Formats: sequence, C-alpha cells, structure tokens
Amino acid sequence: MKLNKTFLAVAAAFPLLSSAVMADTVSSADLKERVFGSLFGEYYMPDLDKTESAEWNYMEKDWGYGVELGYYLTEQWALRLEFAKLDLQSKLDGSDADGNRIGLDAMYHISQLPSVYLVGGLKRFDAVQDTTAFNVGIGYKHFFNQNFALFAEANRYQGIDETYADAGVKVGLTYVFGSASAAPAPKPAPAPTPVAQAPVQPVTPADTDADGVVDSADKCANTPANHKVDASGCTIYEEKMASVGDIDIEVRFPFDSATIPADKISDVEGLGAFMQRFPESTVLIEGHASNIGNPDYNMRLSERRANSVADMLKKDFNIDPSRITAIGYGVTRPRVEGNTRAAHRANQRIEAKVTAKIKEPVLR
Repeated sequence: MKLNKTFLAVAAAFPLLSSAVMADTVSSADLKERVFGSLFGEYYMPDLDKTESAEWNYMEKDWGYGVELGYYLTEQWALRLEFAKLDLQSKLDGSDADGNRIGLDAMYHISQLPSVYLVGGLKRFDAVQDTTAFNVGIGYKHFFNQNFALFAEANRYQGIDETYADAGVKVGLTYVFGSASAAPAPKPAPAPTPVAQAPVQPVTPADTDADGVVDSADKCANTPANHKVDASGCTIYEEKMASVGDIDIEVRFPFDSATIPADKISDVEGLGAFMQRFPESTVLIEGHASNIGNPDYNMRLSERRANSVADMLKKDFNIDPSRITAIGYGVTRPRVEGNTRAAHRANQRIEAKVTAKIKEPVLR
C-alpha cells in the first residue's frame, strides 16, 4: 500500500475548495433542521496495492456517481446516507471491476468557515470484494440561493477487514428542501415622547406600621419593623430543622443494668409523645455509664442502655427508626466527676438531643 500517493491524491482536490464563484447567500442558522439531497460524480482512486493485485482484478482509477440524503441536526452537525456506483475497470484487460458503496456519514461545519465541513463515516463496498472501511474527508459547499448549492469533497477510505487506503474526489449539486425560518419581525419604533405636563401630586395612602403595605390591605397591623411581610402585611416565616435543646429524660439505671426501671418509663413516654406530635423531629439518644469496672464493658453497657430507649420509642410509639440514633459513650462523658456513690449514680444515665422543625420570621 502506498499511503503517500493516496495522500497526494486526496490533497489534489483542495484547489476545488479554495474559491467561490459568488458569495454564499445562506448562513448556518438557515440550514438547521432541514433535509437535503445531493447528486454527485466522483473520481475514484484505488490503493496502489489494488491496481497491482489479481485479488482486486488490477482495479484501475475511474469515475463513479451517486446520491446522498441528509439532515442538518444543528448549525454545525449533519447526518447523511450515501449510495455510490463505482464504474471501475481492470487495468490488465479492461474487464469490469466496478461495484457499489453505501454508508453513513457525520458532517461537521466549521463555525469560522461555515462553507467548509469535515466528514467521517462508515462504508460498505462490493467492488470485486465485499469489504468495510471508515472514511475521513473535507468538503466545501457553495450556496447560490436558499435551496441550491454546488459542493466538492475529498475522502480517504481506510479498509477495516482488508488493508487498503483508497481515495475519492466528489463534485455535485445539493438541494435543501423547505426554506429557512423567517427572520424575527423588526421591533416597532418607540412611541413619541408625550408633551410634559404639570405633575399631579399623588395622594399617599396611609401605612401606619411602615411595613410597605397600605392600611387598607394590611391584615396584620403593627408587625415588627425588622420583619419581612407578604402582600397582606403579615410576617413571612421560614421553617427549618434546628436543635430544640438537650432533653435529660432522667432515666437512671441500676448498676450493671440496661433495663429501664418501671418508675422511669414515664420520661421515655414523654419523649415518645413529643416525637409523635412533631413528626419532623429526630433524636440522638446518648447512653452513659459510671466509672466502675472495665471501660470496654461499660462502653457496651452504655450502648445497650441507649438501645433500650430507642427500642421502646420504635415499639410503643411507632417512631420510624430513621428518626432515631442511639450511641453509647461509656465513661467518656461523665456528668459528675469523681468516684463517689452520687457521681456514679448521676453518670448511669440516658440523655436525648432533639432536633425539630421550627418557624422563624424572615428579617429585612
């Protein structure tokens, strides 16, 4: 395969792309979302290996022709289907080496040079042998009006299932169906400036609380001066999740126990009732232990204590588990320092940190 010769053959088409008989009358925006069809003639140049190979019947350079049907997707991109008849002959004895080519191409029109486009696609040949190739190329399209254009295009065809690099130069006529979208209507001329007249002093309606809403429409009188108000003069509130405080539910556990004492169940019931009343609320249940014995054991004990409260909220009050977090801190967060009986008793506890949706006024 002689790639250099193929490259020179493709480059030979470039002078066809460099000049125009007259200036284009169609912009890229005029072509968007329009269908086009083309007829073309093509000078086809097989790879040198084909011209010297019996497997390719010594295929010679020759002419072909074909049709295209495409669609402009955007101002830059278009797709097209192509069918070409390659009227080729054998260099050896003049016998037929012709065939067909069919394929799909994508076309990209360069923004700075809208008449110039790049093309690439996939092709199927049945000339002497059935093969598949991909192609890359460059083209130039010159419009004479909204529908008709001449074009020239050069492509290189690189075999996929067979090793070859053919080239072709196409010249043809394109017809774009339909018409470009109508240009927007011109803006009307501005109205003449009216003759100035003596200003009429307006009567200012009363706004007693100075919230920007006149008294006749104000449904919430005497709103605070720093509150934003709605069209009715009432304070605008926003809802957000915020901490509403640490609730010491006063669950004191016996030594080395995670069972809620009967006389402390009312504290947990109060927490459960609060969470039922405020369904957006969440709770973090912290379990603690006294500093007696093995720290690792006390950590697990504090976790069991926290989980015992969490389990009661889930079972007795049907609180969704996603709203409850239980964690044990062991002896790491004592409420009362020291090794006295009172300190140990105070530290054998549960604490709850509740977050709920609250309303706050929006300030100016």
